[in-house]
Amino acid sequence: MRALLGQAVASLIVSRRLRTLQRRRHALVRRLLWRRPTIHFFHQADDPYSVLAIQAVPLLKQRYDIEVKVHPVSAPDTAAAPEPDMLVAYSRRDAALLARQTGFSLDRNAISGIEPESDPAALAAGDALRTKLGHYLAATFYFEGEWYWGLDRLSFLEERLLPFRQPGTPQDFIAPRREVTLAPVKSAQQPPLFEAFISFRSPYTYLAIERVTRLAAHYGADLQLRFVLPMVMRGLPVPLAKQIYIVRDCKREAERLGLRFGRVADPVGIGAERGLSVLHHAIRDGLGPQFAASFLQGVFADGINAASNGGLMRMAKRAGLSRTQVRAALRDASWRDVAEKNRADMFAGGVWGVPAFRVEGGDILWGQDRLWAIEEQLRAACENS
Repeated sequence: MRALLGQAVASLIVSRRLRTLQRRRHALVRRLLWRRPTIHFFHQADDPYSVLAIQAVPLLKQRYDIEVKVHPVSAPDTAAAPEPDMLVAYSRRDAALLARQTGFSLDRNAISGIEPESDPAALAAGDALRTKLGHYLAATFYFEGEWYWGLDRLSFLEERLLPFRQPGTPQDFIAPRREVTLAPVKSAQQPPLFEAFISFRSPYTYLAIERVTRLAAHYGADLQLRFVLPMVMRGLPVPLAKQIYIVRDCKREAERLGLRFGRVADPVGIGAERGLSVLHHAIRDGLGPQFAASFLQGVFADGINAASNGGLMRMAKRAGLSRTQVRAALRDASWRDVAEKNRADMFAGGVWGVPAFRVEGGDILWGQDRLWAIEEQLRAACENS
């Protein structure tokens, strides 16, 4: 009953029909009250992602007949960002990559006159509003019931703003999304090492797994799936607001990628453990990517209960694994040591969440939003081999 209830709640949260109804309700209230469309942007002064994203504010005002209110906020608490020191170090590196891709600048002179005052009273007000509206991070845009994090999700916001576009303004998005291209490349003499740190409770891993497999095949890479226990099973908290934002964000990302998403059967606990034990053996048998894709689709799109024998076998069978292989895997606990080593290596690389990727032992990049950068590295490895 708990599993069925959880699946029903998840399906409701990501329902396209509910999303449409909520958008219509917000628009109706706005028109009845004669209000202009208003975006709220939450800015953290020492956050590199905020420095980049706030530069979109004047561009949004120029291109759309809207109002934008900028609110200063504090850093997220440790429940929302459980490794704050690692987050600071990683965000600097990742924001530099994002700046190169988007053309925005990390130079604070670029936000002179845009950045709000961050006195204690203003910070308290910004934090309270962010909490009231249902989020926990900085560099976030809020518009009529929905959240958009940083430049990575700005195109989704602009899609909603199209009815308010000013005549004569540029038709392209301010920060267009980049995706993998799989463009022709010469074969590498030595297959580049491509490590993918994944979790079976991560919906972003589900969104990435097929593209990861295609990238590895296209560039002739040696794909190594390095599985870790889910964050919550490693003692790291995942607050409710974060859970809701993640599943809603994954739903619109899945729609963009043409993937099904929403019939969620949360595998946390025994389901994830059983899945990882089978994945450990599937990797040995050359079926790791197939089983990972089948399992992730099963728990995030098909509503399959991984904790049940029937559910696990269904996911294993369509990946090419036999009942004998599954039973042998479930009797073998050696996957736990492998998962812990993978976690330690991931943390040593400055990342604590998945999916995360590394090419040829270089820097680890976090998130399915950075697969375009991973492709650049794979291409370079092929061209330089």
